[in-house]
Amino acid sequence: MTDAVTALTGGKAGAYPSGTSLLIRGSSESVIIDPSVTVVEKGAPADVDAVINSHGHEDHMAGNGAFPGARIHIHDEDLPAAHSIDGLLAVFGYNMDDNPEMALKFQEEFHYTPRPDATGFQDGQVWDLGGGVSVEAVHLPGHTRGHSGFRITGGVFFLSDIDLTGFGPYYGDVWSDLDQFEESLVIARAEDAKYYVTFHHKGIIEERETFLEMLDAFEAVIPRRHQAMLDFLAEPHTIAEMVEHRFVYRPGVEVVFADSVEERTARLHLDRMMTRGEIEDLGDGLIRAI
Repeated sequence: MTDAVTALTGGKAGAYPSGTSLLIRGSSESVIIDPSVTVVEKGAPADVDAVINSHGHEDHMAGNGAFPGARIHIHDEDLPAAHSIDGLLAVFGYNMDDNPEMALKFQEEFHYTPRPDATGFQDGQVWDLGGGVSVEAVHLPGHTRGHSGFRITGGVFFLSDIDLTGFGPYYGDVWSDLDQFEESLVIARAEDAKYYVTFHHKGIIEERETFLEMLDAFEAVIPRRHQAMLDFLAEPHTIAEMVEHRFVYRPGVEVVFADSVEERTARLHLDRMMTRGEIEDLGDGLIRAI
C-alpha cells in the first residue's frame, strides 16, 4: 500500500479463519499486526521485531508463536488471551475443563502459542519504527474488551474486526458489548484515511466515500437484528427458542460456537429492549414484545 506498509492477504478472500495481516517496516524496526494462519503456513517474515495483536481472538494471534524473539503487544483489556489458553477461552466464556475440544482446536488449527511475555498497551500508544514511520493504537471495544484499530503512517487505518461485511457487527462473546461496539463505530467513522483495511473479507478499501457507505450498511445490521427479535417476540418465547431460531447465523449453519453466540447476542438485545420498555417478562422464562 505504501513504501512502509505491506498487506499480507489470506486465502478465501480473507474469510475466517484467515485474514489480512499488515507488515510495517521503519528504518529501525518492523512490526506485524495480527499474524494470520496464512502467515504461519506460508512462512513468517524473518525481520519482525514486534507483533501487535488487535484483540484476543484465535485468528488474530495465530502467528504469535512464529516470532519467538519478537515482543508481543495487545491491549491491556485482552492481555490474558495472549498469556494463556485459559485466558483465551475466558474471552468466549469457556473454561478448559468444560471445553477441552475448543482448546485443542485453537492449538492445532490456529497454532495458538501462549506468550506470557506479552505486554499491554492502551488507547493512544505509539510505536515509533524510525524513518518517520509509526503505528498508533485506537481503542475500539465492543467486539472484545480490548479490540483496537491502528492508525499507520501513510494514511492507513486498520479496522481489524470492524470488518464491514454483510454479516454485520459481531458482539457474541462474554467479553463483547453492544453499546461499546456502537460507540466504536462512531470513532471509526471519524477516521479520515487513504486506505482502510479490514482483517476479514473486504481487505483494502481505498476511497473514504466507499468506506462510509460500507460502514453504514454494516452498522444497519444492528437495528435490523433488533427489530427481527422484536417481531419474533410478538408471541411469547424463551431465550432458548431465540437461540434455536437464529438471528446472527443463518438457519442450518453449523459452527461449534453458534449457540453461545446467539445466546449472548440475544441477551444484549433483550437488555436494550427492557431498558427501552419494549418487552415484558411473563415468567417461566417467557418474554413478549409490548
